Amino acid sequence: MATIRVFDKTDYPAVREIYQQGIDSGDATFETRVKSWDEWDDSTAVAGRLVATDGAQVVGWACLSEVTSRCVYQGVAETSVYVNPEFQGRGIGRSLLQALIESSEEAAYWTLQARIFTENVPSIVLHEKLGFVPMGVHIKLGKHKGVWRDVQLLERRSAVVGMD
Repeated sequence: MATIRVFDKTDYPAVREIYQQGIDSGDATFETRVKSWDEWDDSTAVAGRLVATDGAQVVGWACLSEVTSRCVYQGVAETSVYVNPEFQGRGIGRSLLQALIESSEEAAYWTLQARIFTENVPSIVLHEKLGFVPMGVHIKLGKHKGVWRDVQLLERRSAVVGMD
């Protein structure tokens, strides 16, 4: 069983490698290259940066990204969860997403969003099992390697963080 802990900057080389594996899969992201440390650091929220480890090896990671800088959306974030393909199917993604939900609530996020390629059924199912509700499909949201891709939007409202 993997251990979930808070991300440390020294974890980034492993996070970068796992992210590249996701890019290479073709069904994880529109991104075509891995971000540099500075780009990744700037594009992710400090709250919710997590890694899954098996012994000393980082085998997965999760983070939150602000959906926009507009103040009205300060409690809304997008999720990212990636697991090394060699470790998939062991519940690591579920553990990371559950810990990410808990971390997001500690940081006062009331809404989490996920945008997932419709072909990535395991990720959609995982999010639904943890309370994300399908909100619709963005048809042909963008081109990925010359092919138009549809993206499932899922959303989870916190039962802990109030929206007063």
